[in-house]
Amino acid sequence: MDHVHLLSGANGTPRSKIMFIGEAPGRLGAARTGVPFTADQSGVRFQRLLDAAGLRREDMFITNALLCNPLLRGTNRSPRRSEIANCAGWLRAQLDIVTPRLVVTLGARALEAVRLVGAHDYELRRDVGKLLPWCGRTLVPLYHPSPRTAAHRSFAQQMEDFRCVGKMVRADAHC
Repeated sequence: MDHVHLLSGANGTPRSKIMFIGEAPGRLGAARTGVPFTADQSGVRFQRLLDAAGLRREDMFITNALLCNPLLRGTNRSPRRSEIANCAGWLRAQLDIVTPRLVVTLGARALEAVRLVGAHDYELRRDVGKLLPWCGRTLVPLYHPSPRTAAHRSFAQQMEDFRCVGKMVRADAHC
């Protein structure tokens, strides 16, 4: 596998104790810039959430369950299960190389992707924001920062979720 691509500096530091895993690059964001969670509304919201948590992009590693942008008639679509399965080896390799102690999934598809790396029975709605044991690490499922998420979890709730992650990282309590 191409470790240079897997650990691009645009993704953050490969020596991080925290890894954020999104769903897939967005066509207006990471698919254009090559940098996860940038240049689109999800990227703007992700940065606001990081700021609220007191976290800096350069202190973490950020990736996606899919490394390519899934499109439907020119617009973003949710990754298919088969696509997530096809990319699971890349995600596994990133986890093995970075070896984060805290893994934060952003969205149901990201949570599904880590299930292919290491079995779990967690569900986003039920387990959002919880510290969960997974593969010798701590897993925290959170909602994706997309504006569409507001139907399931308000931005204020998401900010509180990220603040808790920030506290965990600073205290190194569960990482």
